[in-house]
Amino acid sequence: MTQNRVNRLLLTGAAGGLGKVLRDSLKPFAHQLRLSDVAPMASAGENEEVLPCDLADKAAVDALVRGCDAIVHLGGISVERPFEEILEANIKGVFHLYEAARRHGVQRVVFASSNHVVGFHKQGELLDTDCPRRPDGYYGLSKSYGEDLSRFYFDRYGIQTACLRIGSSFPEPKDRRMMVTWLSFRDLTELVRCCLFAPTLGHTIVYGASANRDKWWDNAGAAHLGFQPQDTSEVFRAKVEAQPLPDPADLATQYQGGGFVKAGPFETLPQP
Repeated sequence: MTQNRVNRLLLTGAAGGLGKVLRDSLKPFAHQLRLSDVAPMASAGENEEVLPCDLADKAAVDALVRGCDAIVHLGGISVERPFEEILEANIKGVFHLYEAARRHGVQRVVFASSNHVVGFHKQGELLDTDCPRRPDGYYGLSKSYGEDLSRFYFDRYGIQTACLRIGSSFPEPKDRRMMVTWLSFRDLTELVRCCLFAPTLGHTIVYGASANRDKWWDNAGAAHLGFQPQDTSEVFRAKVEAQPLPDPADLATQYQGGGFVKAGPFETLPQP
Protein backbone atom coordinates (compact mmCIF):
# COMPACT_ATOMS: atom_id res chain seq x y z
CA MET A 1 0.00 0.00 0.00
CA THR A 2 1.39 3.37 -1.04
CA GLN A 3 0.37 6.77 0.22
CA ASN A 4 -2.32 7.08 -2.46
CA ARG A 5 -3.21 3.58 -3.61
CA VAL A 6 -3.80 0.12 -2.13
CA ASN A 7 -2.42 -2.83 -4.07
CA ARG A 8 -5.41 -5.14 -3.50
CA LEU A 9 -8.38 -3.70 -1.60
CA LEU A 10 -11.17 -5.97 -0.41
CA LEU A 11 -14.67 -4.48 -0.37
CA THR A 12 -17.25 -6.68 1.35
CA GLY A 13 -20.96 -5.99 0.96
CA ALA A 14 -20.25 -4.87 -2.60
CA ALA A 15 -23.79 -5.65 -3.80
CA GLY A 16 -25.44 -3.42 -1.20
CA GLY A 17 -26.49 0.18 -1.60
CA LEU A 18 -23.28 1.71 -0.26
CA GLY A 19 -21.18 -1.13 -1.65
CA LYS A 20 -22.26 -0.25 -5.18
CA VAL A 21 -21.35 3.38 -4.56
CA LEU A 22 -17.90 2.55 -3.20
CA ARG A 23 -17.25 -0.04 -5.89
CA ASP A 24 -17.13 2.85 -8.36
CA SER A 25 -15.74 5.63 -6.20
CA LEU A 26 -12.84 3.68 -4.63
CA LYS A 27 -11.38 2.56 -7.97
CA PRO A 28 -8.83 5.41 -8.12
CA PHE A 29 -7.44 4.30 -4.74
CA ALA A 30 -6.69 0.65 -5.52
CA HIS A 31 -4.70 -1.18 -8.17
CA GLN A 32 -7.09 -4.11 -7.73
CA LEU A 33 -10.54 -4.22 -6.13
CA ARG A 34 -11.67 -7.56 -4.74
CA LEU A 35 -15.46 -7.46 -4.42
CA SER A 36 -17.52 -9.77 -2.28
CA ASP A 37 -21.12 -10.31 -1.21
CA VAL A 38 -23.54 -13.16 -0.64
CA ALA A 39 -25.96 -11.46 -3.07
CA PRO A 40 -25.45 -11.40 -6.86
CA MET A 41 -23.01 -8.77 -8.13
CA ALA A 42 -22.25 -7.30 -11.52
CA SER A 43 -19.49 -9.04 -13.46
CA ALA A 44 -15.90 -8.00 -12.81
CA GLY A 45 -14.69 -4.97 -14.68
CA GLU A 46 -11.16 -3.76 -15.29
CA ASN A 47 -8.92 -4.24 -12.25
CA GLU A 48 -11.74 -6.01 -10.37
CA GLU A 49 -12.20 -9.48 -8.90
CA VAL A 50 -15.66 -10.76 -7.92
CA LEU A 51 -15.62 -13.42 -5.21
CA PRO A 52 -19.01 -14.32 -3.67
CA CYS A 53 -18.69 -15.21 0.01
CA ASP A 54 -20.93 -16.01 2.96
CA LEU A 55 -19.40 -14.22 5.95
CA ALA A 56 -20.69 -16.97 8.25
CA ASP A 57 -18.38 -19.44 6.46
CA LYS A 58 -15.00 -19.16 8.20
CA ALA A 59 -13.01 -21.01 5.54
CA ALA A 60 -14.56 -18.96 2.74
CA VAL A 61 -13.73 -15.70 4.51
CA ASP A 62 -10.16 -16.87 5.04
CA ALA A 63 -9.77 -17.48 1.31
CA LEU A 64 -11.43 -14.14 0.55
CA VAL A 65 -8.96 -12.14 2.66
CA ARG A 66 -5.84 -13.96 1.46
CA GLY A 67 -3.66 -11.67 -0.66
CA CYS A 68 -5.40 -8.42 0.33
CA ASP A 69 -3.59 -5.37 1.68
CA ALA A 70 -6.56 -3.55 3.26
CA ILE A 71 -10.27 -4.16 3.83
CA VAL A 72 -13.37 -1.98 3.66
CA HIS A 73 -15.93 -4.08 5.50
CA LEU A 74 -19.54 -3.23 4.67
CA GLY A 75 -20.76 -6.83 4.58
CA GLY A 76 -23.60 -8.05 6.75
CA ILE A 77 -27.21 -7.16 7.49
CA SER A 78 -27.74 -3.39 7.52
CA VAL A 79 -31.22 -3.19 9.05
CA GLU A 80 -32.85 -4.41 12.23
CA ARG A 81 -33.62 -8.13 11.98
CA PRO A 82 -34.10 -11.13 14.29
CA PHE A 83 -31.03 -11.91 16.38
CA GLU A 84 -30.41 -15.26 14.69
CA GLU A 85 -29.90 -13.52 11.33
CA ILE A 86 -27.75 -10.79 12.85
CA LEU A 87 -25.64 -13.41 14.61
CA GLU A 88 -24.61 -15.20 11.42
CA ALA A 89 -23.85 -12.22 9.19
CA ASN A 90 -22.77 -9.47 11.58
CA ILE A 91 -21.27 -11.18 14.62
CA LYS A 92 -19.77 -14.40 13.28
CA GLY A 93 -18.96 -12.59 10.04
CA VAL A 94 -16.88 -9.80 11.57
CA PHE A 95 -15.06 -12.32 13.78
CA HIS A 96 -14.18 -14.43 10.75
CA LEU A 97 -12.96 -11.32 8.93
CA TYR A 98 -10.59 -10.25 11.71
CA GLU A 99 -9.31 -13.77 12.20
CA ALA A 100 -8.51 -13.93 8.49
CA ALA A 101 -6.86 -10.50 8.64
CA ARG A 102 -4.69 -11.73 11.51
CA ARG A 103 -3.65 -14.89 9.68
CA HIS A 104 -2.86 -13.11 6.42
CA GLY A 105 -1.15 -10.03 7.81
CA VAL A 106 -3.73 -7.40 6.81
CA GLN A 107 -2.91 -4.33 8.88
CA ARG A 108 -5.74 -1.91 8.07
CA VAL A 109 -9.53 -2.30 8.16
CA VAL A 110 -12.27 0.25 7.59
CA PHE A 111 -15.26 -1.17 9.48
CA ALA A 112 -18.76 0.07 8.73
CA SER A 113 -20.14 0.56 12.20
CA SER A 114 -23.31 2.61 12.63
CA ASN A 115 -24.98 5.48 14.43
CA HIS A 116 -27.25 2.79 15.88
CA VAL A 117 -24.45 1.95 18.33
CA VAL A 118 -25.55 5.14 20.13
CA GLY A 119 -29.19 5.17 19.01
CA PHE A 120 -30.73 5.39 22.49
CA HIS A 121 -29.19 8.78 23.19
CA LYS A 122 -31.71 11.59 22.93
CA GLN A 123 -31.95 13.65 19.77
CA GLY A 124 -30.20 16.98 20.23
CA GLU A 125 -27.58 15.54 22.59
CA LEU A 126 -24.02 16.16 21.29
CA LEU A 127 -21.98 12.97 21.45
CA ASP A 128 -18.21 12.58 21.16
CA THR A 129 -16.51 9.38 20.04
CA ASP A 130 -15.94 8.26 23.66
CA CYS A 131 -19.56 8.60 24.77
CA PRO A 132 -21.35 5.61 26.35
CA ARG A 133 -22.69 3.24 23.74
CA ARG A 134 -26.45 2.78 23.82
CA PRO A 135 -27.40 0.40 21.00
CA ASP A 136 -30.99 0.61 19.79
CA GLY A 137 -31.46 -3.00 18.65
CA TYR A 138 -29.80 -6.25 17.61
CA TYR A 139 -28.19 -4.50 14.63
CA GLY A 140 -26.74 -1.79 16.87
CA LEU A 141 -25.55 -4.44 19.31
CA SER A 142 -23.73 -6.25 16.52
CA LYS A 143 -21.95 -3.07 15.50
CA SER A 144 -21.00 -2.37 19.12
CA TYR A 145 -19.54 -5.88 19.24
CA GLY A 146 -17.60 -5.15 16.06
CA GLU A 147 -16.13 -2.02 17.63
CA ASP A 148 -14.98 -4.02 20.66
CA LEU A 149 -13.66 -6.85 18.50
CA SER A 150 -11.65 -4.47 16.33
CA ARG A 151 -10.22 -2.84 19.46
CA PHE A 152 -9.09 -6.25 20.70
CA TYR A 153 -7.39 -7.07 17.38
CA PHE A 154 -5.60 -3.71 17.49
CA ASP A 155 -4.43 -4.13 21.08
CA ARG A 156 -3.44 -7.78 20.64
CA TYR A 157 -2.26 -7.94 17.02
CA GLY A 158 -1.75 -4.35 15.87
CA ILE A 159 -4.45 -4.43 13.18
CA GLN A 160 -5.47 -0.79 12.73
CA THR A 161 -9.18 -0.06 12.31
CA ALA A 162 -11.42 2.90 11.67
CA CYS A 163 -14.96 2.29 12.96
CA LEU A 164 -17.28 4.46 10.87
CA ARG A 165 -20.46 5.25 12.78
CA ILE A 166 -22.28 5.96 9.54
CA GLY A 167 -25.34 8.19 9.80
CA SER A 168 -27.79 8.06 6.88
CA SER A 169 -26.03 7.73 3.52
CA PHE A 170 -28.55 8.17 0.72
CA PRO A 171 -28.80 10.39 -2.35
CA GLU A 172 -30.71 12.87 -0.16
CA PRO A 173 -32.17 13.02 3.36
CA LYS A 174 -35.67 11.55 3.63
CA ASP A 175 -36.93 13.27 6.80
CA ARG A 176 -36.05 15.70 9.59
CA ARG A 177 -33.88 13.20 11.43
CA MET A 178 -31.81 12.61 8.31
CA MET A 179 -31.24 16.35 7.97
CA VAL A 180 -28.89 15.83 10.92
CA THR A 181 -27.54 12.35 10.16
CA TRP A 182 -27.17 12.62 6.38
CA LEU A 183 -23.86 11.58 4.78
CA SER A 184 -23.51 12.26 1.07
CA PHE A 185 -21.93 9.64 -1.15
CA ARG A 186 -19.09 12.03 -1.93
CA ASP A 187 -18.38 12.54 1.77
CA LEU A 188 -18.65 8.79 2.40
CA THR A 189 -15.98 8.15 -0.21
CA GLU A 190 -13.75 10.86 1.25
CA LEU A 191 -14.16 9.46 4.75
CA VAL A 192 -13.13 5.98 3.60
CA ARG A 193 -10.19 7.42 1.67
CA CYS A 194 -8.99 9.30 4.76
CA CYS A 195 -9.18 6.13 6.83
CA LEU A 196 -7.26 4.08 4.27
CA PHE A 197 -4.38 6.52 3.97
CA ALA A 198 -4.11 8.31 7.32
CA PRO A 199 -0.45 8.00 8.37
CA THR A 200 -1.50 6.68 11.78
CA LEU A 201 -4.91 5.12 12.20
CA GLY A 202 -4.64 3.09 15.41
CA HIS A 203 -8.14 2.29 16.59
CA THR A 204 -10.32 5.24 15.66
CA ILE A 205 -14.05 5.81 15.99
CA VAL A 206 -15.46 8.46 13.68
CA TYR A 207 -19.00 9.59 12.95
CA GLY A 208 -20.05 9.60 9.32
CA ALA A 209 -22.05 12.75 8.62
CA SER A 210 -21.80 15.59 6.14
CA ALA A 211 -21.36 19.24 7.14
CA ASN A 212 -25.01 19.59 8.15
CA ARG A 213 -26.34 22.63 10.00
CA ASP A 214 -27.51 20.71 13.06
CA LYS A 215 -25.16 18.25 14.73
CA TRP A 216 -25.49 15.40 17.21
CA TRP A 217 -21.90 14.16 16.83
CA ASP A 218 -18.46 15.60 17.54
CA ASN A 219 -15.48 14.20 15.62
CA ALA A 220 -12.76 16.09 17.49
CA GLY A 221 -11.36 12.73 18.65
CA ALA A 222 -10.86 11.67 15.02
CA ALA A 223 -9.21 14.89 13.79
CA HIS A 224 -6.04 12.98 12.86
CA LEU A 225 -7.92 11.41 9.95
CA GLY A 226 -8.16 14.79 8.20
CA PHE A 227 -11.79 14.21 7.18
CA GLN A 228 -13.45 17.43 6.00
CA PRO A 229 -16.98 16.86 4.65
CA GLN A 230 -17.90 19.00 1.67
CA ASP A 231 -21.67 18.55 1.40
CA THR A 232 -24.59 19.66 3.55
CA SER A 233 -28.23 18.69 3.93
CA GLU A 234 -29.25 22.36 3.85
CA VAL A 235 -29.97 22.20 0.12
CA PHE A 236 -32.83 19.79 0.93
CA ARG A 237 -34.30 21.71 3.88
CA ALA A 238 -37.32 23.23 2.13
CA LYS A 239 -38.31 19.88 0.65
CA VAL A 240 -37.99 18.03 3.96
CA GLU A 241 -39.71 20.69 6.05
CA ALA A 242 -42.70 20.60 3.72
CA GLN A 243 -43.47 17.21 5.25
CA PRO A 244 -45.99 17.03 8.14
CA LEU A 245 -44.46 17.53 11.58
CA PRO A 246 -43.72 14.23 13.37
CA ASP A 247 -45.50 13.28 16.58
CA PRO A 248 -43.27 14.47 19.48
CA ALA A 249 -44.51 11.53 21.56
CA ASP A 250 -43.19 9.05 19.01
CA LEU A 251 -40.03 7.33 20.28
CA ALA A 252 -38.55 7.63 16.79
CA THR A 253 -38.57 11.42 17.16
CA GLN A 254 -37.10 11.34 20.67
CA TYR A 255 -34.04 9.13 20.15
CA GLN A 256 -31.16 9.41 17.71
CA GLY A 257 -31.77 5.93 16.32
CA GLY A 258 -35.12 6.91 14.85
CA GLY A 259 -37.34 4.00 13.85
CA PHE A 260 -34.75 1.44 14.89
CA VAL A 261 -35.65 2.04 18.54
CA LYS A 262 -39.12 0.60 17.85
CA ALA A 263 -38.30 -2.32 15.53
CA GLY A 264 -39.19 -5.78 16.82
CA PRO A 265 -39.48 -7.86 18.87
CA PHE A 266 -39.36 -10.61 16.27
CA GLU A 267 -40.15 -13.75 18.23
CA THR A 268 -42.80 -16.16 17.05
CA LEU A 269 -44.57 -17.68 20.02
CA PRO A 270 -45.57 -21.36 19.85
CA GLN A 271 -49.24 -21.97 19.20
CA PRO A 272 -51.23 -23.52 22.07
